Amino acid sequence: MKLRARSTKIGKVRFTSHRDAARMWERALRRAGLPVAFTEGFTPRQKISFGLALPTGAESIAEYVDIELQPDVAPNDVDLDTLPRRLSDALPNGFDVLAVIEREQRVDSLQEAVASCTWQLWGPQLTADDHREACRLLESTELVLERERKGKRSADDVRPMILDLRPDPTGDRLIADLVTIGRALRPGELAELAYPNIDARDVRALRTHQWLDDDGSRREVIPLPADVDASTLAVLA
Repeated sequence: MKLRARSTKIGKVRFTSHRDAARMWERALRRAGLPVAFTEGFTPRQKISFGLALPTGAESIAEYVDIELQPDVAPNDVDLDTLPRRLSDALPNGFDVLAVIEREQRVDSLQEAVASCTWQLWGPQLTADDHREACRLLESTELVLERERKGKRSADDVRPMILDLRPDPTGDRLIADLVTIGRALRPGELAELAYPNIDARDVRALRTHQWLDDDGSRREVIPLPADVDASTLAVLA
């Protein structure tokens, strides 16, 4: 039996790295008493895998983790209705498990399956006019950005990585749909382009959706439960 969980990463925990967050999940699974399967060998590890890494400092209401249970665990042995609360109670503040589903046996890993993400960008120095001006990036045929990777700098055209830009209904935040396939555009890099007169480190970023490509249409990895208000979660960030 394999599980897939959707969770948040909001507040002070946004400054923890992807690796540290993984360790927190490992401890939480032990605290919750979930019968997780282990790898073989001299250093057995829990069979869990994470989706796209969240940049340190960014927040999210759409983080995912896959968990494989021990072979003798039957579906009736795990109460998926109460599991989100059990896991949330075992995780630090800021990590809130919103939903857990049984994962199909033969599906692509999260890192392979997710095709795009939706982000919200905002900051204390940014106005509704700044967000409207940022949307004009869509009019460009080319957006060259200096980027560094493994100590090497390169000039990349990142325009194909931006699917859409629009202000949110309040005008207080910019909503961005970004491609994740290949060398993805980070929200901090988008902030450099969208707000050239603002230090990108002063721009907050919240991931609200991770999207799968389903024969040309997109769908969420796990939709939010009906009793969870996405707008309320976003305001908490």
